[in-house]
Amino acid sequence: MKKIRHCLRITDFTVQELETILKLSAKLKKELKTKGRNKPLLKDKTLAMIFEKPSLRTRISFEIGLTQLGGHAIYLGPSDIQMGARETAHDIGVVTSSMADMIMARTFKHSTIEELAQGSGVPVINGLSDLEHPCQILADYQTIWEKLKTYKGITVSYFGDGNNNVTHSLLLMSVLLGNEFRCASPQGFFMNPKVVAEAQAIANKTKAKIVQTTDPKTAAKGAQVIVTDTWVSMGLESEKAKRLKIFPTYQVTEKLMKLADKRAIFMHCLPAYRGKEVAAAVIDGPQSVVFPEAANRLHSQKGLMVFLYA
Repeated sequence: MKKIRHCLRITDFTVQELETILKLSAKLKKELKTKGRNKPLLKDKTLAMIFEKPSLRTRISFEIGLTQLGGHAIYLGPSDIQMGARETAHDIGVVTSSMADMIMARTFKHSTIEELAQGSGVPVINGLSDLEHPCQILADYQTIWEKLKTYKGITVSYFGDGNNNVTHSLLLMSVLLGNEFRCASPQGFFMNPKVVAEAQAIANKTKAKIVQTTDPKTAAKGAQVIVTDTWVSMGLESEKAKRLKIFPTYQVTEKLMKLADKRAIFMHCLPAYRGKEVAAAVIDGPQSVVFPEAANRLHSQKGLMVFLYA
């Protein structure tokens, strides 16, 4: 019997598997562009999409992606099932997997999606949790590959709140691929130490490098990829006033971009707040790849779903 594979964290995959997913995603993107359609590799398969948090990119990329592969997706919003209130995540996993072929969940707590996967008899995909955002980082690295013509031997630098799901997944995939990862954050907002320790253990084997600093200039110098995210993630609205006072020196500005490599690209998972974490001149400028990055959610997630179900 085939072992069920989940995508809860980037580290659920080996380096070779991550590269396979990237190549498969690129193949599916090219096929769609050149032929106008994809082969129905997931014909008649159903994806149950469970959302505790709202999303533009996650919902449309998964729903359109599975449709293009010959399948069908069902949207279940917060009020539809009230996961953890009306029914445990484990039991929802058991019931949903008895009917659906795959499950994607976007949750507040990472423990919720872990519990969902424990009950599921089909692949479960993390569409975002408070710990990681693996689907976003697969799209990020697909974009890096397209724009820089490589996804290895590079320096990826993140600015802002280090204790962030995007940061953690980006850190882990970067060290798996042997890249240098830098994170510039104010004191008190560093990356999760457990994730950093895990990443360092990987880096020791792959010869990757991890830099955590409070100095944005140090993080930006010579980097090929500059990344940021909102300073106030969903669920942290009560800290907004405090955060808006702490983070301004970590804004990605044109001046900061000039410290990076000349071919550097700017990335953001969106939604973005111009004048806060990034200057409008940067996100709307020639080095920005935020919209191709968003569009690649479609292709990278198709590659992921085909990989998990194949």
